[in-house]
Amino acid sequence: MRIKDLITVCLQNLSRHKARTMLTVLGVIIGCCSVVIMISIGIGMKQAQESALAQMGDLTIITVYPTGKNANSSGINTQAIGKMKQIKGVEAVSPKLTAQNVTVTLYAGKNNRYRTTYAEIAGIDIKEAETMGYKLSEGSFEQWKPGKIFAGQDFAYNFEDTKRPEGRNTIDMYGGEFDANGMPVKPAPYFEPMKTEITAEFSDGGEDDKKVTKKFETAGVMKEDYGKGMETSMGLIMSLGDLQDLLDQQARLSGKKVKRKKGYSSAMVKVKDIKDVAGVEKQIKALGFRTSSMESIRKPMEREARQKQMMFAGIGAVSLFVAALGITNTMIMSISERTKEIGVMKSLGCFVKDIRKIFLLEAGCIGFAGGVAGVILSYGVSAIMNLAAGQASSSAFSDMGGDMMGPAGGLSVIPWWLAVFAVLFSVFIGVGAGYYPASKAVEIPALEAIKHD
Repeated sequence: MRIKDLITVCLQNLSRHKARTMLTVLGVIIGCCSVVIMISIGIGMKQAQESALAQMGDLTIITVYPTGKNANSSGINTQAIGKMKQIKGVEAVSPKLTAQNVTVTLYAGKNNRYRTTYAEIAGIDIKEAETMGYKLSEGSFEQWKPGKIFAGQDFAYNFEDTKRPEGRNTIDMYGGEFDANGMPVKPAPYFEPMKTEITAEFSDGGEDDKKVTKKFETAGVMKEDYGKGMETSMGLIMSLGDLQDLLDQQARLSGKKVKRKKGYSSAMVKVKDIKDVAGVEKQIKALGFRTSSMESIRKPMEREARQKQMMFAGIGAVSLFVAALGITNTMIMSISERTKEIGVMKSLGCFVKDIRKIFLLEAGCIGFAGGVAGVILSYGVSAIMNLAAGQASSSAFSDMGGDMMGPAGGLSVIPWWLAVFAVLFSVFIGVGAGYYPASKAVEIPALEAIKHD
């Protein structure tokens, strides 16, 4: 028989008992929808966990720390940085130098009117900054050259006005008005970092109060990222060379010996793929360094999400298994009612394989129809769940006075591949459930089938 003929016969047989066919398809719809929704909840949970981790920091960044009491004994030097870059899976490495145990005062404005002593200062490899995941709200990394810095997102709010009395000489960045959406609007700071020269003053801390002073222009304003460090928020970032020169000059003023080969405070390693983080971190530890990354948090959360996904999928699979029993039952009943018809088909010379194809095609059509309808229903149920979850989250945030917090992520997430898989799996279940009845049909002798009432 031609494929067209098989399909025609199949549709005629299914339409012969519409009520029974619809009830069987309904069972597949419920089973398919259950599986999709359960798996989608697991996917939604996983994405929510990854989103929460991403807010805490870049998941592909490994921070390397000294093993000794100071950077000099740690070995985080140029040679060690080179070894880290050679590790397979590493995309970029940047040393990080901080102005620790150094008295630093920053000035801005005309005649150094604005002042702060609380800014975090860090030196990194600016050429690797963009690759490492640093982002700018103003300016660009291409504008950088020696003598230029990058200010933190809220760097200007650190400063006090030396011409105003104590208590009224700072600007509270949370003390502004609220917009139409209830979001706080930050008041304007004393100055704009992109248009203002910053003067850094490093003191030797001695009685004679010797100082090293250097002026900087701002090449850009960072986007806040606590995973990278406080300097992206309330501090500033400069090149390793600029910060090292200032620290060397400060050391000379203090009468200390300058050690150009002294190790860095820490280092940041950017891994190409999140799957390689654990392996790269292990190799860095083998070099004798301490490491820190989101991997120690991500792995248990990922394992928990996977277990819940399997549990949810198992619950949904029970419904689909029941639907498969329904298909089997329908096909067996169909065979009982069409035994004589099978005998006539055999007597007319119809191939056994064609008879089997007819029954398998009927079962597959039931699975396909149920799968498609089940996926469509799943999208509707998913949308309702996400809407209800979003309203519940918004209500909870309002009760907590959390107007600043955004809406929660989707409780149920159905990617395209899950929809396609659900339809194909439903067809597979249908064909599998119909295989036994189809085999039973072709085993009936032609003469016995013709005599059947």
